Amino acid sequence: MWKIGVVGAGYWSDKHLQAWRRIPGVQIQGLCDPDKSRLYSKAEAYDIPEDKLYGTLEEMLAAADIDVVDIITPPDTHPELVGRAARAGKHIMCQKPFAHSMEEAREMVEAAKAAEVRLMVTENWRWLQPMQAIKELLNSGAAGLLHTIRYIHTDYYSPRFAPENELPQPFFREMPRLLFYEMGVHWHDTWRFLFGDPKRIYAETRRVSPYITGEDAGLITLGYEDYMGFMDMSWATRQNLPGLLTMPVLPEHKEQLIIEGDQATLKLYSSGTLSLIDNSGMETIVTENNGLDFEESHFRLQSHFIHCLNTGEEFQTSGEDNLKTLELVFGTYRSAEEHEVIHFGQR
Repeated sequence: MWKIGVVGAGYWSDKHLQAWRRIPGVQIQGLCDPDKSRLYSKAEAYDIPEDKLYGTLEEMLAAADIDVVDIITPPDTHPELVGRAARAGKHIMCQKPFAHSMEEAREMVEAAKAAEVRLMVTENWRWLQPMQAIKELLNSGAAGLLHTIRYIHTDYYSPRFAPENELPQPFFREMPRLLFYEMGVHWHDTWRFLFGDPKRIYAETRRVSPYITGEDAGLITLGYEDYMGFMDMSWATRQNLPGLLTMPVLPEHKEQLIIEGDQATLKLYSSGTLSLIDNSGMETIVTENNGLDFEESHFRLQSHFIHCLNTGEEFQTSGEDNLKTLELVFGTYRSAEEHEVIHFGQR
């Protein structure tokens, strides 16, 4: 039985808590958050008794019988929390974005290694059902040899961040690096999962919304020896609206992937339908209505975490692996700021 201590009772903690309750061989043995109203609200929702509630990680480590610390807090808190959990000998699952810099990320990876505890970054995007289905098709060789990849993310989100509008994550307004930091870790991790590590990257980013500090749109090219890729990502586009916009302001993320190979094209529509188009032009539906199933993606991810603890297998998104994803994220910003192609060495 793996005993879990959860740090952070904010907006995204529901996904984690729901998944932990469904996974066999797991018990939630602690929940901590300095905001008492938020803490007690989540405890009531998930039947966590009052004697398992704490104001800080330090208090929880001192009093709770736990094996794992699940960190669901902003990136600026991660170095302290990861370090404290590692020194206490606890295995760690840490939310993305993992770190504000490569130096911070490496220090956390080294802290876990020195303490001989396991560390995984909570990267759920690759565990979304459409991405899992695409991975299976690529592994089977359905597309043949790849030559062009197009990845498109659309939402009309940030232009609606006016001060009078309530947001689930209001700190988005003030983030100096927004789209390709907050969401870019998802996209770059999923890209690496599907297509491997690129050799070079070039990026252009823009701030469209007047209500934010960081960027909310961008175009990225990713180069390989034998194929190339392109990301067109925006929180400020009306091109794929589901209908009239309503309140409150919530994300309506939609994604498309077009993967061209010499044998077929794999096409993920924003509806979630995945199809295969062969060289005759025949389009065959592989799966339908595979939406962005965030709750189930966390169940798959957290089940993978427990499976690896049980078997000793490597985490797909270990702290060390996430360093490669962060290289792409920070490479995106460096390219956009310096207007140059960023090359990556042999990994």
